[in-house]
Amino acid sequence: MFGLNKLFKKDNPLEQQIISELAAFKNGVFPLGINADWITNIDVQKSPIEVSLQLPFASNGMASLLSDTLSKRLDKRFDVTMTCILPKQYQYKEIKHIVLVASGKGGVGKSTTAVHIARALQAQGAKVGVLDADIYGPSIPSLFSVLGEKPTTHDNKTLNPIIKDEIKVQSIGFLVSPEDATVWRGPMASQALSQLLNETQWGEIDYLIVDMPPGTGDIQLTMTQKVPASGALIVTTPQDLALLDAQKGIAMFNKVNLPVLGVVENMSHFICTHCGEKSHVFGTRGAEQLAQRHGVPLLAEIPLNAKIREASEHKQTMLAHDTGIFEHYIACAQLLSSMLYYQALSTSTVDIVITDD
Repeated sequence: MFGLNKLFKKDNPLEQQIISELAAFKNGVFPLGINADWITNIDVQKSPIEVSLQLPFASNGMASLLSDTLSKRLDKRFDVTMTCILPKQYQYKEIKHIVLVASGKGGVGKSTTAVHIARALQAQGAKVGVLDADIYGPSIPSLFSVLGEKPTTHDNKTLNPIIKDEIKVQSIGFLVSPEDATVWRGPMASQALSQLLNETQWGEIDYLIVDMPPGTGDIQLTMTQKVPASGALIVTTPQDLALLDAQKGIAMFNKVNLPVLGVVENMSHFICTHCGEKSHVFGTRGAEQLAQRHGVPLLAEIPLNAKIREASEHKQTMLAHDTGIFEHYIACAQLLSSMLYYQALSTSTVDIVITDD
């Protein structure tokens, strides 16, 4: 991956100009521009000119924007292609990044957001897994339309995850009947979650998205103290009550020294299907102010839209075909994966306390 730019012809002014333009291209996903070491090929003899990039994070969807940008700046036609290959630096087993998706309270769309971000990361070229950490109210099987599926095992010791649309999924919902209530005390639920994580054959994946239960209880402490997560994502709605609980979630992660990667505001606004006017049904700028107060980015403002509910209740892939809605999750996934890459460059490890209890 590295040093491939040395293969380019140093005496070719167009190639050098392309490399310079890529280095100068900066936005939230590429805050330092395009590293020349990510360029695997430039073919100026083709029409359109072909440029291939190998990214260390999941942002393949930026290819069209780069094609348009190069075409405008250099007045030539370009075709940029991207692949995603993360550095082989594992946080846990063969998992490169673990991201906890949390909320202070239930009903804010945390699970729906976690699933769509996982799908967006997969659409951007990453290998993705989803762990349902909500032992008492697992919703991941329903959201992936795999209710009734049962994990298999090849050695009677570990479980194979359910694979849906190339995403590896694990949940207590696969092992307990949907009609049964999980009546367990906190330590039992925490132990069950630890077993789900440790005894699942995840294989090599780039991002494990963990759908956390609401609140700040035993399961949250188990995941933050015993799992080397890369960071947490806070999901909230604009209402004051939801923001108060989201504040508690941020405070908890700060206490255990786990980075809060950003805030996602769900049900942020409603766009009228008749006039196109944006209406802030539940309030305005709540998540933005919360993010500013804690010095973290507001990664997405997801609209209140019936298509999200329909996709969640029927078939998740429906939403991927609606680019107007899914693009919110795509943008969030791109920013998230970029942040994790640059965070790993700037800090060696996250300060995680490993305990035996």
